[in-house]
Amino acid sequence: MRTPPQSPAHAFPIRVYFEDTDAGGMAYHATYLRWAERARTESLRDMGLPHSLMMERHDSILVVRRIEVEYWRPARLDDALVVETRVIAVKGVTLVLDQRMVQGDATLAALRVELACVDRHGLRPKRIPEPWRSALNGAPGSLDKGE
Repeated sequence: MRTPPQSPAHAFPIRVYFEDTDAGGMAYHATYLRWAERARTESLRDMGLPHSLMMERHDSILVVRRIEVEYWRPARLDDALVVETRVIAVKGVTLVLDQRMVQGDATLAALRVELACVDRHGLRPKRIPEPWRSALNGAPGSLDKGE
């Protein structure tokens, strides 16, 4: 997971606030998960496809099925970072993303995130609806459009 995909990414800027840090002024490990969640949400919103529309029109939600995280360098209080989000694969009910927290040329952490689309009431797997499927397949950073 160390080498980032060579495709463009959705970029979401963040700042490390006091609430994000531990007693040593470094970002707490779970904070990276919150940043990744915000970046995923904003990438969909930037496509014109916010979560609220998926819920209203298709009674569907995207839930985290699996996350792998590698931490290389700490983010520190007041650092300005960018969360890069790239679509790796869009399948029937799942979506795989590469997300990286970067500062300049340095990657601080990398996440491989697998999301599953589920019915929001019964929480049963459900095919990713259109137009999300097409948008994700054409998203900046989309590498693999496999089924």
